[in-house]
Amino acid sequence: MSHFLTTHTEISEEIITECLRHQVVPIEVDAQQLTIAAEQGSALTQVIAQLAFTCGRHIKVIDWSRLKVEQHLAQLSQSRPNKSLLEAARQTEHRASNPELITQDKQHDSEPVVLFINQVIRQALQRRASDIHIEPYSDHCRIRLRIDGALQEITSPPLSLAPQLVARLKIMAQLNIAERRQPQDGQLTFHDENQQRALRISTIPVSGGEKVVLRVMESGNCQQTISSLGMSPDEQQLYQAMLHQPQGMILVTGPTGSGKTVTLYSGLQQLNDTSRNICSVEDPIEIPTDGINQTQVNPKAGITFHHALRAFLRQDPDVLMIGEIRDKETAEIAVEAAQTGHLVLATLHTNSTSETLLRLSLMGIPEYLLASSLKLIIAQRLIRCLCPRCKQKQAQPDIVHTKQGAVTVYSSQAKGCEHCVGGYYGRTGIYEMMVINDVIKQGLFAKRSVTELYQLACEQGMTPLFQSGLSLVERGVTSLSELYRTLGSFSAQSVR
Repeated sequence: MSHFLTTHTEISEEIITECLRHQVVPIEVDAQQLTIAAEQGSALTQVIAQLAFTCGRHIKVIDWSRLKVEQHLAQLSQSRPNKSLLEAARQTEHRASNPELITQDKQHDSEPVVLFINQVIRQALQRRASDIHIEPYSDHCRIRLRIDGALQEITSPPLSLAPQLVARLKIMAQLNIAERRQPQDGQLTFHDENQQRALRISTIPVSGGEKVVLRVMESGNCQQTISSLGMSPDEQQLYQAMLHQPQGMILVTGPTGSGKTVTLYSGLQQLNDTSRNICSVEDPIEIPTDGINQTQVNPKAGITFHHALRAFLRQDPDVLMIGEIRDKETAEIAVEAAQTGHLVLATLHTNSTSETLLRLSLMGIPEYLLASSLKLIIAQRLIRCLCPRCKQKQAQPDIVHTKQGAVTVYSSQAKGCEHCVGGYYGRTGIYEMMVINDVIKQGLFAKRSVTELYQLACEQGMTPLFQSGLSLVERGVTSLSELYRTLGSFSAQSVR
């Protein structure tokens, strides 16, 4: 890595800026040739032509892995700030204390600001980030990307440009740029060469200015299938069987960011054909999909979850998808729809399958209605995968004490390499599936406790979340420490 930095001492800022714009790494330059590194298999004809024109030299290309390119670009961006940004910061430093002047002079539309925002979003897409955080503080502005569930800091702009960045993002999302005292949210579309992605924006006042978080929405063109979710073959078969039931309710539960929506849409993708009328109510619409009638909740216009569901029930639906069951009214309509010939898919924020039954009961849904309408409850989490290139099996085993007894596990660890981030690359799901069969129904009728229902489900073949994760640890897919980080140390105890 140190050699990489020293080779850039003679490369001009203009060439570095152009390479960053095209997401290639400048390696070496002499009087006749510029050597760059790019991702293997990239289409570089236009990039090579533009770089050759900019620097007046022949372009030599070296193939690198995608992660190696990303890491070197991030290091280069942090070690050599964009001079155009610094110049713009100096020119507007005296305006930083008066955001009104920034708005009036339309500095938020200046080329450095636009280029910087485009660079950050492009980098986020390339690094598979789910969120972009722009955070102003008293003496600096920090930008972080959430990659595989963990936040990582990237290039930060000068503090005096922070108001311009926020104003520019607000314009892109058609928000009120004059309103800086109230939180705002909306959606914007990012166009970059051949890709178009939607991003959800949320702003909120903080002590240093306005914080902005951009959520990268899933693309309708790259939806995941059930086979790519990380389910075991038996879990895939169970989920697919329940999706083809003529009526009933399938609930997917878990905390925010656990992949619930992707699981639902992978199921809807199987059902999405001309023979079915599929309708969804979401807040917001996460994955725009042709063939599905998608409605976004809008309380100001009177469109709430239960109002939209009532309207859809009058439009001859076959399948209903509810983004989230938040209140009693929505839960009642969902249960009613599941009992009257409709297949209902929905999410709920609970930690386990058995807790879902308790939550619905506390919402006022009688046990006999839950027994007759529910078909399947899925509790899930997303867990980081160990890098296959640098992971190593530990010599000493871990003794994990679970509810079923002590288990000896030879887990793996990864220290990190140029292909991964901290030893991890990508995420997969772990699942707990409760089938509402006759035994569970009898437990509901008898008003059994959450613990008793959980034990009944395990006796009927349900694999607990921790056990599902432990099987991934044994196969070397993830680490034991990552399993504890995801589920909490209370799930089990380990000693070496």
